[in-house]
Amino acid sequence: MIQTLFGSLDEPKKSGVFDRMREAVSRTRESLSDKIEGVVALTREVDEAAFEELEGVLLASDLGMTTTTVVLGALRERARREAIRDGAELKALLKAELLRILNKKSGLPPRRITPPEVVFLVGVNGTGKTTTSGKLAAWYRAQGKTVLLCAADTFRAAAIEQLEVWGQRAGVEIIKTRQGGDPSAVLFDAVTAANARRTDLLLVDTAGRLHTKTGLMAELEKMRRTAQRIIWDAPHEVLLVLDATTGQNGMQQAKLFTESAGVTGIVLTKLDGTAKGGIVVAIAQELELPVRFVGVGEKMGDLLAFDSEAFVDALLGE
Repeated sequence: MIQTLFGSLDEPKKSGVFDRMREAVSRTRESLSDKIEGVVALTREVDEAAFEELEGVLLASDLGMTTTTVVLGALRERARREAIRDGAELKALLKAELLRILNKKSGLPPRRITPPEVVFLVGVNGTGKTTTSGKLAAWYRAQGKTVLLCAADTFRAAAIEQLEVWGQRAGVEIIKTRQGGDPSAVLFDAVTAANARRTDLLLVDTAGRLHTKTGLMAELEKMRRTAQRIIWDAPHEVLLVLDATTGQNGMQQAKLFTESAGVTGIVLTKLDGTAKGGIVVAIAQELELPVRFVGVGEKMGDLLAFDSEAFVDALLGE
């Protein structure tokens, strides 16, 4: 199930994990599930016309042409091998195919045996990267982990102050320098501190770097080398923070970051504010990267560990 462990930090726990995910994907469900129900209701016989109708529905929800083609190809193959009797069975098979794609890469990675575990958060400005760093700190603290934050986004005005606010809310110490300082220098201090204290996790908020700026990507590589001077296999996770409302435009960001920054997982923010939730499936299919967490609001507790079954059930109905 999706884990949400912040009830005591923000507000009374909501009615349940499925309900929270259902709320988060409500806009996508309006454009996807309702239209699929229309296809199902009209489909007495699953033929090419039904597949063409379904194609339009999936594209409208931002699965993208590549992923939509894969999904429909699997359904057509199933129909060829053994007849799909009606629209209800078509919907059930669609759910199964979406789950197959999402489950290829899913869940949280195994924890490092010897702390600290170093996690870089990367992405362009405006995706919610600094906010996500603070929410992740609270998420892991709620699991009983010790956490340290590193304010390595020294370029963006007020980024350090913003992370300080989130660190205070989460009850987590922050290692920082002045604005305009050397990100690798503050990272060195943070890794040294985390290593000496045997802190479970060090979360590093990196600069919001444009994927087209090779100099900024070189800075990220410098930070990687800096961390490895102290902990040879750091960073152990590189999370790309993507804004779900950008849909397929975010896919291009993800592809370029994956090539240059060694991304290992995705944090998808603002899922509650888009009708393009199909981007979750596109990420899993095209990038073969797991969505680790989803942001479903602005409060501390509005970060959920992603669960594929709850997502698909919320999207298409149980």
